[in-house]
Amino acid sequence: MHSTFRLPRSSRIAALLGAVLCLVAGLAHADATLDKIRQRGKVVIGVAISGGPFGAIDPATQQLVGWNPELARDLAKRLGAEAELVQVNPSNRVQFLQSGKVDLLIASMEYNADRGEILGHAPTPFYRVGGTAAVLKTSGITKWDDLRGKTVCASQGSSYVKPLQEQYGAEVRGFKTSAESLLALRGGNCVAAVHDAILIQPLLRGNPEWAGYAAPIRDEILPAPSVVWARKGEADTLAAVDKAVQQWHRSGWLIETEKRLGIVPPQPLLPELQTKLKAAP
Repeated sequence: MHSTFRLPRSSRIAALLGAVLCLVAGLAHADATLDKIRQRGKVVIGVAISGGPFGAIDPATQQLVGWNPELARDLAKRLGAEAELVQVNPSNRVQFLQSGKVDLLIASMEYNADRGEILGHAPTPFYRVGGTAAVLKTSGITKWDDLRGKTVCASQGSSYVKPLQEQYGAEVRGFKTSAESLLALRGGNCVAAVHDAILIQPLLRGNPEWAGYAAPIRDEILPAPSVVWARKGEADTLAAVDKAVQQWHRSGWLIETEKRLGIVPPQPLLPELQTKLKAAP
Protein backbone atom coordinates (compact mmCIF):
# COMPACT_ATOMS: atom_id res chain seq x y z
CA MET A 1 0.00 0.00 0.00
CA HIS A 2 1.48 3.34 -1.10
CA SER A 3 1.07 6.48 0.97
CA THR A 4 -0.01 9.68 -0.83
CA PHE A 5 2.15 12.73 -0.30
CA ARG A 6 0.29 16.07 -0.23
CA LEU A 7 1.81 19.51 -0.18
CA PRO A 8 0.75 21.74 2.70
CA ARG A 9 -2.26 23.90 1.82
CA SER A 10 -0.16 27.08 1.82
CA SER A 11 2.30 25.53 -0.67
CA ARG A 12 -0.54 24.42 -2.95
CA ILE A 13 -1.99 27.95 -2.96
CA ALA A 14 1.45 29.39 -3.72
CA ALA A 15 1.91 26.95 -6.61
CA LEU A 16 -1.53 27.85 -8.01
CA LEU A 17 -0.78 31.57 -7.75
CA GLY A 18 2.53 30.99 -9.51
CA ALA A 19 0.81 29.24 -12.40
CA VAL A 20 -1.73 32.07 -12.70
CA LEU A 21 1.04 34.68 -12.71
CA CYS A 22 2.89 32.77 -15.46
CA LEU A 23 -0.30 32.70 -17.54
CA VAL A 24 -0.88 36.42 -17.02
CA ALA A 25 2.75 37.15 -17.92
CA GLY A 26 2.36 35.15 -21.12
CA LEU A 27 -0.79 37.05 -22.07
CA ALA A 28 0.88 40.36 -21.30
CA HIS A 29 3.79 39.39 -23.56
CA ALA A 30 1.38 38.52 -26.35
CA ASP A 31 -0.18 41.98 -26.07
CA ALA A 32 3.06 43.92 -25.55
CA THR A 33 3.64 45.08 -29.13
CA LEU A 34 0.02 46.06 -29.82
CA ASP A 35 -0.15 47.94 -26.51
CA LYS A 36 3.10 49.72 -27.32
CA ILE A 37 1.83 50.73 -30.77
CA ARG A 38 -1.37 52.15 -29.27
CA GLN A 39 0.39 53.96 -26.43
CA ARG A 40 2.95 55.73 -28.59
CA GLY A 41 0.65 56.14 -31.62
CA LYS A 42 3.35 54.80 -33.93
CA VAL A 43 4.24 51.45 -35.49
CA VAL A 44 7.76 50.76 -36.78
CA ILE A 45 7.67 48.61 -39.92
CA GLY A 46 10.67 47.16 -41.70
CA VAL A 47 10.33 47.36 -45.49
CA ALA A 48 12.42 45.94 -48.32
CA ILE A 49 13.67 48.49 -50.84
CA SER A 50 15.27 46.74 -53.80
CA GLY A 51 14.28 49.06 -56.64
CA GLY A 52 11.33 49.01 -59.02
CA PRO A 53 7.63 49.27 -58.20
CA PHE A 54 7.83 47.13 -55.06
CA GLY A 55 10.15 49.43 -53.17
CA ALA A 56 12.45 52.30 -54.10
CA ILE A 57 13.78 55.65 -52.91
CA ASP A 58 12.30 58.70 -54.63
CA PRO A 59 15.37 60.67 -55.78
CA ALA A 60 13.52 63.98 -55.48
CA THR A 61 12.20 63.54 -51.93
CA GLN A 62 14.36 60.67 -50.58
CA GLN A 63 11.10 59.10 -49.40
CA LEU A 64 10.48 55.35 -49.57
CA VAL A 65 7.92 54.63 -52.29
CA GLY A 66 6.34 51.61 -53.97
CA TRP A 67 4.33 48.55 -52.96
CA ASN A 68 6.03 47.65 -49.67
CA PRO A 69 6.06 51.24 -48.29
CA GLU A 70 2.47 51.88 -49.39
CA LEU A 71 1.25 48.71 -47.68
CA ALA A 72 3.18 49.62 -44.53
CA ARG A 73 1.71 53.13 -44.35
CA ASP A 74 -1.82 51.92 -44.96
CA LEU A 75 -1.42 49.14 -42.39
CA ALA A 76 -0.32 51.69 -39.80
CA LYS A 77 -3.40 53.79 -40.57
CA ARG A 78 -5.68 50.78 -40.10
CA LEU A 79 -3.96 50.08 -36.77
CA GLY A 80 -4.70 53.67 -35.72
CA ALA A 81 -1.05 54.72 -35.70
CA GLU A 82 1.54 56.66 -37.67
CA ALA A 83 4.05 54.67 -39.71
CA GLU A 84 7.79 54.82 -39.16
CA LEU A 85 9.45 52.95 -42.01
CA VAL A 86 12.84 51.33 -41.59
CA GLN A 87 14.72 50.01 -44.61
CA VAL A 88 15.79 46.37 -44.21
CA ASN A 89 17.43 43.77 -46.44
CA PRO A 90 17.49 39.95 -46.48
CA SER A 91 20.61 39.76 -44.32
CA ASN A 92 19.26 41.84 -41.40
CA ARG A 93 15.44 41.81 -41.52
CA VAL A 94 14.92 38.90 -39.09
CA GLN A 95 17.51 40.34 -36.68
CA PHE A 96 15.79 43.76 -36.78
CA LEU A 97 12.45 42.15 -35.90
CA GLN A 98 13.72 39.85 -33.17
CA SER A 99 15.80 42.59 -31.52
CA GLY A 100 12.83 45.00 -31.43
CA LYS A 101 14.24 47.53 -33.92
CA VAL A 102 11.00 47.08 -35.87
CA ASP A 103 7.54 45.92 -34.78
CA LEU A 104 6.51 44.31 -38.09
CA LEU A 105 8.03 43.31 -41.42
CA ILE A 106 6.68 43.87 -44.93
CA ALA A 107 9.95 42.94 -46.52
CA SER A 108 9.65 40.64 -49.55
CA MET A 109 9.82 37.76 -47.09
CA GLU A 110 7.55 34.92 -48.11
CA TYR A 111 6.24 32.27 -45.76
CA ASN A 112 8.09 28.99 -45.34
CA ALA A 113 8.12 26.45 -42.53
CA ASP A 114 11.60 27.40 -41.27
CA ARG A 115 10.61 31.06 -40.88
CA GLY A 116 7.32 30.02 -39.31
CA GLU A 117 9.24 28.20 -36.57
CA ILE A 118 11.01 31.33 -35.34
CA LEU A 119 8.58 34.16 -36.21
CA GLY A 120 4.87 34.89 -36.11
CA HIS A 121 2.90 35.94 -39.17
CA ALA A 122 -0.56 37.14 -40.18
CA PRO A 123 -2.21 34.09 -41.80
CA THR A 124 -3.83 35.95 -44.72
CA PRO A 125 -1.23 36.62 -47.46
CA PHE A 126 -1.15 39.91 -49.34
CA TYR A 127 0.71 38.62 -52.41
CA ARG A 128 2.44 35.56 -53.87
CA VAL A 129 6.05 35.64 -55.03
CA GLY A 130 8.54 33.20 -56.51
CA GLY A 131 12.12 33.52 -57.68
CA THR A 132 13.50 33.84 -61.18
CA ALA A 133 16.96 34.09 -62.71
CA ALA A 134 18.44 36.99 -64.63
CA VAL A 135 21.02 35.76 -67.15
CA LEU A 136 22.78 37.02 -70.24
CA LYS A 137 20.69 36.42 -73.35
CA THR A 138 23.70 34.58 -74.81
CA SER A 139 24.09 32.26 -71.77
CA GLY A 140 22.12 29.34 -73.20
CA ILE A 141 20.35 28.90 -69.85
CA THR A 142 16.67 28.02 -70.25
CA LYS A 143 15.84 25.87 -67.19
CA TRP A 144 16.89 25.59 -63.54
CA ASP A 145 18.91 22.43 -64.17
CA ASP A 146 21.16 24.44 -66.49
CA LEU A 147 22.59 26.11 -63.36
CA ARG A 148 24.13 22.85 -62.10
CA GLY A 149 27.80 23.33 -61.25
CA LYS A 150 27.64 27.03 -62.14
CA THR A 151 28.09 30.08 -59.91
CA VAL A 152 24.84 31.84 -59.04
CA CYS A 153 24.47 35.13 -57.18
CA ALA A 154 21.75 35.60 -54.56
CA SER A 155 21.00 37.58 -51.40
CA GLN A 156 22.19 36.31 -48.03
CA GLY A 157 19.21 34.90 -46.15
CA SER A 158 17.24 34.24 -49.35
CA SER A 159 14.98 31.17 -49.27
CA TYR A 160 16.13 30.42 -52.83
CA VAL A 161 19.65 29.45 -51.73
CA LYS A 162 18.71 26.02 -50.39
CA PRO A 163 16.88 24.69 -53.49
CA LEU A 164 19.52 26.22 -55.78
CA GLN A 165 22.20 24.26 -53.94
CA GLU A 166 20.38 21.06 -53.04
CA GLN A 167 17.96 20.59 -55.91
CA TYR A 168 19.81 22.18 -58.81
CA GLY A 169 23.44 21.81 -57.75
CA ALA A 170 24.39 25.47 -58.19
CA GLU A 171 27.36 27.11 -56.46
CA VAL A 172 25.70 30.05 -54.68
CA ARG A 173 27.50 33.27 -53.75
CA GLY A 174 25.60 35.29 -51.16
CA PHE A 175 25.54 39.09 -51.09
CA LYS A 176 24.24 41.48 -48.47
CA THR A 177 21.76 43.09 -50.88
CA SER A 178 20.12 42.22 -54.17
CA ALA A 179 21.78 45.29 -55.72
CA GLU A 180 25.23 43.86 -54.91
CA SER A 181 24.19 40.48 -56.32
CA LEU A 182 22.96 42.03 -59.56
CA LEU A 183 26.13 44.11 -59.84
CA ALA A 184 28.16 40.91 -59.50
CA LEU A 185 26.16 39.41 -62.37
CA ARG A 186 26.92 42.47 -64.50
CA GLY A 187 30.59 42.07 -63.58
CA GLY A 188 30.71 38.48 -64.78
CA ASN A 189 31.13 36.96 -61.30
CA CYS A 190 28.20 34.59 -61.79
CA VAL A 191 26.11 33.23 -64.66
CA ALA A 192 22.79 34.12 -63.02
CA ALA A 193 21.32 36.25 -60.26
CA VAL A 194 18.28 34.69 -58.59
CA HIS A 195 15.84 36.99 -56.81
CA ASP A 196 12.10 37.60 -56.52
CA ALA A 197 10.44 37.73 -59.92
CA ILE A 198 8.80 40.99 -58.84
CA LEU A 199 12.31 42.51 -58.72
CA ILE A 200 13.83 40.87 -61.80
CA GLN A 201 10.99 41.26 -64.30
CA PRO A 202 10.48 45.06 -63.97
CA LEU A 203 14.26 45.58 -63.98
CA LEU A 204 14.75 43.75 -67.27
CA ARG A 205 11.62 45.16 -68.86
CA GLY A 206 12.17 48.83 -68.13
CA ASN A 207 15.93 49.44 -67.93
CA PRO A 208 18.05 49.93 -71.09
CA GLU A 209 21.18 48.98 -69.12
CA TRP A 210 19.77 45.46 -68.86
CA ALA A 211 18.92 45.09 -72.54
CA GLY A 212 21.41 42.24 -72.88
CA TYR A 213 19.82 40.19 -70.10
CA ALA A 214 16.67 38.09 -69.86
CA ALA A 215 14.71 35.85 -67.46
CA PRO A 216 14.17 32.81 -69.70
CA ILE A 217 13.21 30.25 -67.02
CA ARG A 218 9.43 30.27 -67.10
CA ASP A 219 8.61 28.45 -63.87
CA GLU A 220 9.34 30.37 -60.67
CA ILE A 221 11.34 28.76 -57.91
CA LEU A 222 9.57 28.35 -54.55
CA PRO A 223 6.42 30.40 -55.23
CA ALA A 224 5.08 31.26 -51.77
CA PRO A 225 2.65 33.64 -50.03
CA SER A 226 3.89 37.06 -48.93
CA VAL A 227 2.82 37.76 -45.34
CA VAL A 228 3.27 40.38 -42.63
CA TRP A 229 5.71 39.14 -39.98
CA ALA A 230 5.86 39.81 -36.23
CA ARG A 231 7.62 38.23 -33.28
CA LYS A 232 6.55 34.78 -32.12
CA GLY A 233 3.66 34.73 -29.66
CA GLU A 234 2.24 38.19 -30.40
CA ALA A 235 -1.25 36.87 -31.06
CA ASP A 236 -3.19 40.10 -30.54
CA THR A 237 -0.88 42.09 -32.79
CA LEU A 238 -1.16 39.52 -35.55
CA ALA A 239 -4.95 39.32 -35.20
CA ALA A 240 -5.16 43.11 -35.71
CA VAL A 241 -2.79 42.91 -38.69
CA ASP A 242 -4.71 40.02 -40.26
CA LYS A 243 -7.97 41.95 -39.94
CA ALA A 244 -6.35 44.83 -41.89
CA VAL A 245 -5.02 42.47 -44.59
CA GLN A 246 -8.47 40.95 -45.04
CA GLN A 247 -9.91 44.48 -45.39
CA TRP A 248 -7.34 45.14 -48.14
CA HIS A 249 -8.67 42.14 -50.06
CA ARG A 250 -12.39 42.71 -49.48
CA SER A 251 -12.25 46.35 -50.54
CA GLY A 252 -10.12 45.69 -53.62
CA TRP A 253 -7.46 48.09 -52.28
CA LEU A 254 -4.60 45.71 -53.13
CA ILE A 255 -5.81 45.25 -56.70
CA GLU A 256 -6.18 49.03 -57.12
CA THR A 257 -2.72 49.66 -55.66
CA GLU A 258 -1.12 47.04 -57.90
CA LYS A 259 -2.74 48.67 -60.95
CA ARG A 260 -1.82 52.21 -59.88
CA LEU A 261 1.83 51.25 -59.40
CA GLY A 262 1.94 49.62 -62.84
CA ILE A 263 2.84 46.17 -61.55
CA VAL A 264 2.53 43.64 -64.38
CA PRO A 265 1.56 40.94 -64.86
CA PRO A 266 -1.16 41.25 -62.20
CA GLN A 267 -0.98 38.67 -59.42
CA PRO A 268 -3.90 36.20 -59.79
CA LEU A 269 -3.94 35.56 -56.04
CA LEU A 270 -5.47 39.00 -55.40
CA PRO A 271 -8.83 38.53 -57.19
CA GLU A 272 -8.94 34.94 -55.87
CA LEU A 273 -8.69 36.10 -52.26
CA GLN A 274 -11.04 39.04 -52.81
CA THR A 275 -13.76 36.68 -54.04
CA LYS A 276 -13.11 34.20 -51.24
CA LEU A 277 -13.13 36.79 -48.43
CA LYS A 278 -16.13 38.71 -49.74
CA ALA A 279 -18.09 35.46 -49.73
CA ALA A 280 -17.00 34.60 -46.18
CA PRO A 281 -19.41 35.43 -43.33
